[in-house]
Order: sequence, then C-alpha cells, then structure tokens
Amino acid sequence: MIAILNSLSFRLHISVSSGLSSGCLSFSFWSGDLVFRLLPLGWCQEPHILSPPLSADNPGSGVVRCRWVGGGVKRPDVITTTDWLAPVIWEGTYNRQVLEKYYKRLNITVGLAVCATGKFTAQYLEKFIQSANKHFMIGYNVIFYILTDDVARLPRIELGPLRTFKLLAVFKEKEWKDFNFIHMKNLYMYVIEHIQHEVDFLFSMTVNHIFKNDFGVETLGTSVAQIHAWWYFKNAHDFPYERRPASAAFIPFGEGDFYYHAAIFGGTPEKILTFIEGYRKGVSDDSKNGLSSIYEHHLNKYFLINKPTKLLSPEYNWDPNFRTPPQIKLVKVAWLQKKI
Repeated sequence: MIAILNSLSFRLHISVSSGLSSGCLSFSFWSGDLVFRLLPLGWCQEPHILSPPLSADNPGSGVVRCRWVGGGVKRPDVITTTDWLAPVIWEGTYNRQVLEKYYKRLNITVGLAVCATGKFTAQYLEKFIQSANKHFMIGYNVIFYILTDDVARLPRIELGPLRTFKLLAVFKEKEWKDFNFIHMKNLYMYVIEHIQHEVDFLFSMTVNHIFKNDFGVETLGTSVAQIHAWWYFKNAHDFPYERRPASAAFIPFGEGDFYYHAAIFGGTPEKILTFIEGYRKGVSDDSKNGLSSIYEHHLNKYFLINKPTKLLSPEYNWDPNFRTPPQIKLVKVAWLQKKI
C-alpha cells in the first residue's frame, strides 16, 4: 500500500510498502534518487518516519525540510490522512520516541511568534508565555518572538534552558485598520530581516492561547495548517468561506478541504513568507475592488491552492467552551475567545 506521499515544490517523496515475511520493503523516491529500504516488521504496524538524506533539501544546515510523520492505524475514529496524503496529527498517530531520536541529532531551532498589543498584552501574554515555556518544543532550542506595541505592559518573563525571547516593536500606519494585517506585515518584515536566519521552523499564534500538554516535534513540517475546532465536525457545505465571487478569497460551494483556523499556522520561514505575500496580495486585490474579506478567509483560500504538508487536529487548538467529544483524546492547546 502507499504509506507516504509528500509533495512540495519540485520534490516528491513516495514510499510504498508491501508485507514480507521479514518486514516491509520501502521504495523512496526523492529528488531523482530511488532508495530501497527493508523496514523491521514492527515498523510496518507503527507510525514511523521515512526521510531523504539529510543534505537533500538543505545542504547548508542539514535540516530536512519535508518529512512525513505518523500513520492512521491507531485512530480509525478520525481523519488521519488528507486526500493529498498529508498527515493529520492526532494523539496516537505518531511515535514520539522515533521523532525525538530523529530531531535531536539535527540540533534544530524552532521559533514561536506571538503578537501582543493593547489590552490583550495584560489579559493573555503572561499565561501564554508561561504555558509555552512548559510545553512548547521541550528539549529543543526555542526563540519566542514577542511582537508588541508597548514594552511597559509586558510581564516579567522567565524561561527555562534552551529558551530565549526577543521583543519586536509593532509598527503601525494610519491606513492599517486590521489587526491581522498589522501582525502579518510586521512579522514579514522581521522574518526577512533576521528570523529566517535564526530558526529552522516557525509558528505564528495569537496570544489568547494556553498550552495544556506538549506541543512537540510531531507538529513540524514545511507548511502546517490548523484545523478549526468549531468546524471539523460540521458539514463542509456549511464552512464559512468567503462566498463573494469578486473577492480574492472566494471559495465556491462544493470546493474546499477543511476549514482552517487562522490562530495557528507554521512551517519553514520560506513558506511563512510565501503565505504572507499571498495574503497581502489578496488584501490588495480586494481593496482595488472595494471589498474587504477577513484574514481567515484569505488563509483558507491560500491553503486550498497551496495544500499544507501537515495538518494539526483540533486537539492543538481546542475551544474549552465546547463539550469535549471522544475524538479529542488530549487537548494540547486551549483557545480562549478574546474579550473585546
């Protein structure tokens, strides 16, 4: 059966496994190289990683930009693989020990960008940072990028080993009315200036989150999208996509894969920049047509066209106001609705 297919730019990684008495035979195609591997029998039944040579995608740092994690064998109750064969990460669909062994030798650095402005700084930032310090990428190099418009409002920040933070000033202009546009424009500037040279992977999150359990390397990928907790269990026909044909964010009825939450997204710095460029172009095109569509609509349109290579299940952004269904085995992050 086809175990893995991960498509990114001009790279294609395919692994095909067939049951053999001594194990599973894996065929991997990566950037023109066909690799044969005989996997131990136990690996055929457990989530695992099949990856290209460490220098195949990034000779400079040795960090492989594209990888597939998990398998759906343990979670028949949920969607674990998309139609384009990207993994959907749920508790029980990945092998943490295998992942840790793989990533530890790469000495990666992961960034987490959060925008805390105005009253939201006092309301949420301290709990966000405290919980992220406890649960986000434990055991790995982490840089917290705090985008703020008022340093005086910031709480005292104390971090554990391998963790540091950087304060980044939020620049505003009179014509910038939308908070998300301000955040993305500033984040883009800082990724260009230095973040892209400091981290291998970057997540962007809104400040109204509390980490409840480990948010680990199982979430890493080239392009990572968060499935919206409100809409995962709903009919796709009801997804609140932008339905105006004149908008750059337009998605017609009958199209769309999932409804993604704009509160969390991640990937390599290069892919973060690509997304922000697409978002800003969409906003500009809408403005020329006298339209305005929300940030989340543009994000969903982007991921419809540019399929994410990994999806995070609602466990990674659960709304605690909802009754927790049996499919949610372990809430990783709680999403708190902002108090306006």
